[in-house]
Order: sequence, then C-alpha cells, then structure tokens
Amino acid sequence: MITFLSGGTGTLALIRGSRQILHDSDIAVVASTAGDSWVSGSHSAPDIDAAIFLFAGILDTGRWWGIRGDTYATHNYLPKVAGGEPFPVGDRARAVQIARANLLRRGMTLTEAVQAQCRALSIGATVLPVTDTEAGVLVDTGTERLPLFEYWTSAAADTEVRELIPAAREPPVTDAVRAVIEASDAVIIGPDNPARGILSILDCAGMRDLLSDRFVVAVSPFSGDAAPDPKDAALMYAVDEKPTSRGVFRLYGDVVDVFVQDLHDPDEIQGSLRLETHLLHDRQAESLAWDIMAVIRHAVS
Repeated sequence: MITFLSGGTGTLALIRGSRQILHDSDIAVVASTAGDSWVSGSHSAPDIDAAIFLFAGILDTGRWWGIRGDTYATHNYLPKVAGGEPFPVGDRARAVQIARANLLRRGMTLTEAVQAQCRALSIGATVLPVTDTEAGVLVDTGTERLPLFEYWTSAAADTEVRELIPAAREPPVTDAVRAVIEASDAVIIGPDNPARGILSILDCAGMRDLLSDRFVVAVSPFSGDAAPDPKDAALMYAVDEKPTSRGVFRLYGDVVDVFVQDLHDPDEIQGSLRLETHLLHDRQAESLAWDIMAVIRHAVS
C-alpha cells in the first residue's frame, strides 16, 4: 500500500502516473480538508472530490478540479433568482456535494460519507479526509476573509494574503487515516504547495508522529526555472517561507526521508534527490512515479 497526501493539483497528476504502476486497491489518498466549505447548502470538498473524480475517471484534468464536461445550468441561473455563488459549481459536481451534505446531516462523519460515495462510484482506491473535524482555512486579505478554495478560484492574482486562518487548531487525524498509514509501505507527498493544503494535513494532531514511523518521500512543487504562480507565492509568504524548494523543505521538517527536487532547481539542498518533476503530460507523471517507486522499493526491501 502506498499512501499519498494530497492538497492541491500536483499530487493528483502524480497519482495518475502512479496508476500505471500500482493497482487502485494498493493506493490510498489522504486528502486535505483546508478547502472545504458550505456552498448553496451543499458540502464543497475540493481536494476530496478531485481524488474521487480522478479514480472515477471523470476528473477535469485541464484544471484538476470539477467534472470533465460538466454543465453549469444551476450556477448560471442563481443570479436570476437573487442568488449567487463564490465560484462555479458544475451540475454533476453539485449532485455529489448535495448527496454528501445529506449524508452529513443524517449523522455520518465526513469519512463515512466519503466512503459511501466511493462505493457508489465503484472506486477501488481508498480516499479519506484527513480529519472529520470541520477544518477549513480562511485567507485573510486585509479587507475580507475568504474560504481557501474561493481565494484560489476567484480572487485576483495580485490579492494580498496576510494570514491563513484555520477553523480548528490541530484537529485529530481519523482512525481510518491512522490505520491506512500504519499499513502503508511508504507515504508520498506530491508536488503540491504546502501552504495550500499539505500543511493542513501535517498540522493535524498525530500526523507527524504517524509519519515518523513511515518512509516518506516529498516532491517539491517549485523548480526554480520558472516564476511560481502569484497565488502559490502569496500563500507561501503567508506561512513565512519563500516559494522555493528550500522553503518547502523547511516546512516539512524531519518527517521526510527523501526530498525530491527538479533537475534544474537552483536551490542546493543537501541529500536531496534530483529528478524530472515537471508533470505536463502523462508520460512525465508515469516516469516520475517509476523513479519514486524505485526509491521506495530499495528503501523498504
């Protein structure tokens, strides 16, 4: 079993490549809940849903969220009836969110609701929220506080980010997450911006202790040969680090056994592994997955 910590788009691309090597039944995804919020009475969980949609074969991989080919009739009609939403929600994606909201209102935990939806979609992989506690993150722009996913999808690129404010301090990891990590041969932190989602996973009570007993590989999302997305940069500065591999390395600390940098990254981090980390198409993602799996097999054999 290989567990991926996912809190953005980069890990999803790496998972897609890894599916050429691993059976879905051998993959677990622990998803960030930092982007979760309630929208129009339904439960939006972007990182959870993106993982579900990926394994269901319906993910919009052009933007790495939402459902491919979805329609937006409800979203577009809302303003005509004195409504509106902070970001576009597709009609089929909304059905997933409505169903999950109803399951939560019936008393299910978030983990139970996600597992029910995975069964309904015949997903063979294990997809889990890192915590059942409501732990969305607000982005303080100086003039307002935006839910993280709203900031990412709708705010202007030059929007100031002063602080990231979690709804809960050190929410506990679930028993299901604990069990799947303890059963894993290794844990992979894909090339996601730590400030966007991975830190919210690592900051859950018990998570760093769990990872200290596992072999952990982390991939930097910053290659240094191109300017980072302005929003990625703003989020990193909000957690007091620069948008560089060195900044990512410091944020992850000693939970990581192997830190992967891009071949062309100008940062020099002692002991890091240099690989091609650009994931612009499937073959690159599969190649990186092969390289990482070779490292894991050597380490745990």
